[in-house]
Amino acid sequence: MRGLDHNQHSVYLLYYHLIMVVKYRRKVIDHEISARCREIFEHIGEGYGITMEEWNHDDDHVHVLFRAKPSTEISKFINAYKSASSRLIKKEHPEIREKLWKEAFWSQSYCLLTAGGAPIEVIRRYIETQGEKR
Repeated sequence: MRGLDHNQHSVYLLYYHLIMVVKYRRKVIDHEISARCREIFEHIGEGYGITMEEWNHDDDHVHVLFRAKPSTEISKFINAYKSASSRLIKKEHPEIREKLWKEAFWSQSYCLLTAGGAPIEVIRRYIETQGEKR
């Protein structure tokens, strides 16, 4: 586990667990699509003070563990990420459009949990095992 984050006026440690689902749970996420989505997440996250800690996927959703600053507008970041990643993924992988409904890649909804309820390592192990066959 890492130490506390800080800025000029505060010390903090804010972990979040984000789950984003493909619209209508279409099974379109493979390793290549997941890697590109992760790359986009990290790039956009820089501008919002977000640091991605763990990423994994199943064929119809992704799990992300990330840290943020207290001033981060997380809902704005998520909306910016979903818009940009949807546009880029469909542009770079036009074959995906055939599997989507009305061009939407991500479901409008998402699940965002603070990670204070469970030890970070438990959440990390959970995310690491996503997509594995039982």
